[in-house]
Amino acid sequence: MVLSNRDIKKYIKEGKIKVKPLKKDQIGGSSIDLTLSDTWYFFKEKYIAKQVDLRKVGFRDAVVKRKIDKVILNPGEMCMGLTKEKITLPPNVMGRLDGRSRYARMGLTVHVTSSLVQPGSDNRQVLEIVNLAPFSIVLYSGMRVSQITLYELKSPTDKPYSKYGKIARKQ
Repeated sequence: MVLSNRDIKKYIKEGKIKVKPLKKDQIGGSSIDLTLSDTWYFFKEKYIAKQVDLRKVGFRDAVVKRKIDKVILNPGEMCMGLTKEKITLPPNVMGRLDGRSRYARMGLTVHVTSSLVQPGSDNRQVLEIVNLAPFSIVLYSGMRVSQITLYELKSPTDKPYSKYGKIARKQ
């Protein structure tokens, strides 16, 4: 079952779901808008325009973390942005991340493939951001470029991500 804005507000009020920080106007009809923080990940120079064996090189090895308020993405470039919001979900609720259409229509993809937010998550989300437009795009900390839709599971997981996840637990 997809949670409506009424369900989301109820779950937040009851403490079942936590989204911090959160402004009331971030909650839409069936989603919550998420904002970019000032934390970004960029590929290290030694990997750009090179062949990378994904069996040998992982995300943490391939990127450098920077704290900046503004990013300029040229056509075809990619970076990762971290959300300001830390999302805490119970074992019976999962989320799905999507980009917002207003930016997609301008050639910005905000979440390439890893849209699943596992039940029992307790972290900030890394957004894979790519500029598909024929022009450069400027991104700022605080922009609402993504949204999360929440789904109630038929039964709670026995593998909550905050306990069993391997990569994104510490974001």
